[in-house]
Amino acid sequence: MKLRALVVGMGLLCSFSSFAATELRYGLEAEYPPFESRNASGELEGFDVELGNAICKAAALKCTWVETSFDALIPGLVAKKFDAINSAMNITEQRRKSIDFTQPIYRIPSQLVGKAGTAVEATPEGLKGKTIGVLQGSIQETYAKEHWEKQGVTVVSYKDQNMAWGDLLNGRIDASLVMSAAGQAGFLSKPQGKGFGFIGKPVSDDTILGSGIGFGLRKGDEATQKQLNAAIDKVRADGTIAKLADKYFPGIDVSVK
Repeated sequence: MKLRALVVGMGLLCSFSSFAATELRYGLEAEYPPFESRNASGELEGFDVELGNAICKAAALKCTWVETSFDALIPGLVAKKFDAINSAMNITEQRRKSIDFTQPIYRIPSQLVGKAGTAVEATPEGLKGKTIGVLQGSIQETYAKEHWEKQGVTVVSYKDQNMAWGDLLNGRIDASLVMSAAGQAGFLSKPQGKGFGFIGKPVSDDTILGSGIGFGLRKGDEATQKQLNAAIDKVRADGTIAKLADKYFPGIDVSVK
């Protein structure tokens, strides 16, 4: 009886392990088009959503989506509320202290969005007396606080990017630092973005802004990392990433150098 119980128990364990290996829960913050957002029908859409689904297909995984605020993504992953962060999260050394990542999948430059024609440089001197909006928990927030706020520039953090756009429109902030693709698709290409544009040059700091965007994973989850990296290689090789980039980020080079 003990032997039978052991065999049955091992069988259940194997079944459970096999079941777990075929499912993946993505965590995302769905207020950041064109990366991820909800359309008029309430369905998730965007580059990361299509990319995530393509990678799941390549890895033979059934994927589901769990929404939370951007600054709650890493705590949610660590707490096992989902299995991977898929929300335009850049791979940085600071984040690597808390979580692991897949290989970099794509890369987007960060740039200020403000009144069109504004003669502003993205430097502490150029932004003197200005108020800059950033997404709470983002690398743009880290960059602005490190490079600008310490030099006297006012930096305001927002729970979601749409709140920053609202304050840009009503004049509460002078500009918002975002990934260029998010600024273009989420604001500049819309009617409300008329009269606004990119100002200054893209900012750079590889230590803060990272080596590219990948999926965040729990520390030590090597099995998921290996499975997703293999799937990423497949969708890069078959041209899926390039096709999605052309669809969502026309004119922007998203390749990882």
